[in-house]
Amino acid sequence: MNRLAAILPSSNVLVNVDASSKKRVFEQAGLLFENHHAISRALVADNLFARERLGSTGLGHGVAIPHGRIKGLKNPLAAVLRIQQAIGFDAPDDEPVGLLIFLLVPEAATQRHLEILSEIAEMLSDRDLRERLKSETDAATLHGLIAAWQPLKSVA
Repeated sequence: MNRLAAILPSSNVLVNVDASSKKRVFEQAGLLFENHHAISRALVADNLFARERLGSTGLGHGVAIPHGRIKGLKNPLAAVLRIQQAIGFDAPDDEPVGLLIFLLVPEAATQRHLEILSEIAEMLSDRDLRERLKSETDAATLHGLIAAWQPLKSVA
């Protein structure tokens, strides 16, 4: 199992989310984490915005990986939101973002946090998979695509 699938419950995958701005999609993610994991929606949104102020988490090709450190969180948690209409995200290629993979990590997270982000970026660099993730309309299928993906094994 890849690192993202290990921290992504199927209930944390939403498609056809109505969010017309970065603020709205962060609020939607906050609501999801509050409803499913009892993490304050304001805490989630505030931490995502704090990270975003350091630089856009938009990767290009219509995807972004907003992430934040959450005080009191014991283990990393992820959510995937595919929104109805792609939104501006200050991505390097200026392409609007329609697929967002949210990552929340404990306040003191270090190497594991970076490994998860790296693996998500590797997964999203697979063009065919990325396009399927961006267009999939069924949340369970979207979760299945992520769960089935395997990272390249490093030859150490």
